[in-house]
Amino acid sequence: MSKELNIIARIRTDFPTKFGIPRQSGLIDDLKAAVVFEPEYRNADALRGLEGFSHIWLIWEFSAALRDTWSPTVRPPRLGGNKRMGVFATRSPFRPNPLGLSSVRLDSIEVDPELGPILHVSGADLLDQTPIFDIKPYLPYTDCHPEATGGFIEPLADHELVVDFPEQWLNRVPPQRRQALVRVLAHDPRPSYQKDPQRIYGLEFAGFEIKFTVLDKVLTVCDVKQTGTHPVS
Repeated sequence: MSKELNIIARIRTDFPTKFGIPRQSGLIDDLKAAVVFEPEYRNADALRGLEGFSHIWLIWEFSAALRDTWSPTVRPPRLGGNKRMGVFATRSPFRPNPLGLSSVRLDSIEVDPELGPILHVSGADLLDQTPIFDIKPYLPYTDCHPEATGGFIEPLADHELVVDFPEQWLNRVPPQRRQALVRVLAHDPRPSYQKDPQRIYGLEFAGFEIKFTVLDKVLTVCDVKQTGTHPVS
C-alpha cells in the first residue's frame, strides 16, 4: 500500500534557477531561507517544541528534475560528468523517487498574521519554491557521526576558488547578501566539466544576475545587474 505525499510547505530562497545552488546543505550558513507552510498546514500546534532544536531536516522534492524513468547509474558533475556511479551512491536528483534531504539551521520561528508560522533557516541548498514534504528535528546524539567517511566525494570536498569581486560590482549587492554570494561563488558553481577560461557565466541570486569568468583558481566578477526583487525577506 502506498500513499501520495502531501506538500506541507514551500521554501523561499535566493536561487530562482538551479545554477549556483550549493551542492550540499550546510555548506554556506550565510544563505538565508524561509519555509512557508501551505494553508492547510498553518497550524502553530504542529511546531510545538521545535523551537528547542538548533537544526532541522527538510524532506523535499527535486521538482525541477522530475522524470518518468530512472537509471541505475548517473554521472556526478563533481567527477567531470564522464564517470558513472550508482544512483544510490550519489545525491543525484535523477532517482526512482525524486526526494531530497537537507539539514539546515533553525534560526527562528515567526508567526505571520497572514502566512501563519514561518521557519527562518540558514544553509539551505534548495531552489526557490521547492515543495517540502516533511520536517523533522535534527538529533545530534544520533544524527552526527564524526567518524563517517565520504567515499569518492571526500577528495573533492575542499575545492574552493579565490573570488575577485571588484568594489564597483559588489556595491550593487545589498550588504546583507554579499557574504553569502561571495561564498556561493567560492564554491565554484560551474559543473566540473566546464573549464573554458573565456566563457562568461551568469548566476541569478537574490534578484541579481552575476556575470563572472574563471581562470585557474580565480573567479572574477565582471558585471552585476538587477533582475527583480529578491524572494527572501
